[in-house]
Amino acid sequence: MAKRDDAIILTPGSLYKVKSLESREKPMETIGIFKGYAAVAHDTSLVMEVEDTISGAKHLRLIPSHMIISIDVLKAEKESETKETEANAVYFG
Repeated sequence: MAKRDDAIILTPGSLYKVKSLESREKPMETIGIFKGYAAVAHDTSLVMEVEDTISGAKHLRLIPSHMIISIDVLKAEKESETKETEANAVYFG
C-alpha cells in the first residue's frame, strides 16, 4: 500500500491521454490538459481541455470516472503547494 506521499495524483495543467468506454468495439481516446474534477449527478468526472482537430477550437470534456479504462501521463506538472481544503476535496470509496 502506498503512503500518502507516494500516491499518484492527477495534477491540473498536466497532459494526459485518457481511454474511456465509448462502444464495445473501441474506446474513446482523449488527449488533453487536466483541469480538475466535476460532480455529475452521483459520479465524479475528470475535466479535460481538448482541442478540436479540425477547427483548433478548445473545449472542455467531462469523463465520468466509472468510464475510464486507462490514463497515460504524457507531461506531468508539479503538484501545487496549496492544498485542497477538506470541503473541496474529492473522495472515492
